[in-house]
Amino acid sequence: MAEHPHATLVRKGYAAFASGDMDALRGLMTSDCTHHVPGSHPLSGDFKGQDAVVGMYGRLYEETAGSMRVDLRTVLVDGRGHAVAVHHFKAERQGKRLDEDGAIVFRIVGDKVSDLDECVSDMDRVNDFWS
Repeated sequence: MAEHPHATLVRKGYAAFASGDMDALRGLMTSDCTHHVPGSHPLSGDFKGQDAVVGMYGRLYEETAGSMRVDLRTVLVDGRGHAVAVHHFKAERQGKRLDEDGAIVFRIVGDKVSDLDECVSDMDRVNDFWS
């Protein structure tokens, strides 16, 4: 059985993110895409529009000096425009290490991602890492 198109779209996004291909990521998002990052740290909040979302992704790489790695574990779909990606995240920053599981809930309109809602395993640890 073929993979659902929404799962394929999410996998393409993770592959583009992992390789640093921001142009490919832009092509997978609606122009008004929003990424919601939980927490109370400097990189948390709502990033609205492709430029803001891609800019935030660039800051993740900058803040971790390129050490950030995201390993996609699985993608679940509902066939109604939602996908959930479960991943493992590793990074180093200013003598701190982050090594934990997370997830992103995607809203897909047509064949593009319109909304990403990020979830983390340990909010306190994430806040400490990015602060």
